[in-house]
Amino acid sequence: MSPRDLSADEVQALRVDLAAAFRLAVHFGWHESVGNHFSAAISSDGKRFLMNPKWRHFAEIRASDLQVLDADDESIMATDAAPDASAWCIHGTVHRLRPNARVMLHLHPPHTTALAGLKDPRLYPIDQNTARFFHMGIDLGFGGMADDTEEGNRIAHAFGNHSVLMMGNHGLSVIADTVAEAFEQVYFFEKAAEIQMRAYASGQPLNIISDEIAAKTAASWADYAGASFAHFAYLKRMLDREQPDYKD
Repeated sequence: MSPRDLSADEVQALRVDLAAAFRLAVHFGWHESVGNHFSAAISSDGKRFLMNPKWRHFAEIRASDLQVLDADDESIMATDAAPDASAWCIHGTVHRLRPNARVMLHLHPPHTTALAGLKDPRLYPIDQNTARFFHMGIDLGFGGMADDTEEGNRIAHAFGNHSVLMMGNHGLSVIADTVAEAFEQVYFFEKAAEIQMRAYASGQPLNIISDEIAAKTAASWADYAGASFAHFAYLKRMLDREQPDYKD
């Protein structure tokens, strides 16, 4: 289905899902002070998007707090409502250049970021979770804090035809059609990174699965696509009980 502008009801539902993702990132220990950003396109060309406001802690974000930004309108950066410069650089550029990036989550989970700091930050297929990411993008061009046009353009192009981007010396970015699918990718990537870092810590050689079996395993994950929505729905029910104000 071709992307289209979302209706008012669809935008509200997207706000609720994105707000849930912020609260859940805190629940899983993936947040980092008042930094990192999640965004979601609301226009057919992807250029109008929702994103968290500057320096608002994930634990306090509500659906109504999310800003509507236009990736073509840089004048926002000269106003009091300006988003964080690094967020504008990464998310604004990705949404401007990649209409398929309906939802983008960028964060620095601890095990993923530890892996990103290695000379070789690849995830090797050593179990079914790591094999899930047998096909992914890797960006080794880290140029410092992402706050300039060149850095944003490089990150946007580094995805290639992948939905997951390991950012060397930086962290992780994921794009997907829905918040549930993007969140599930982050969830499993952080688990996979922890598995590999624990394996490295053993000091023993990795028992790497063959490319053939790794590719087969990665493809098999498509059969479990519905699990993303079931998992996210459960997590939202947990929030409904414990932090219902995320929907406000």
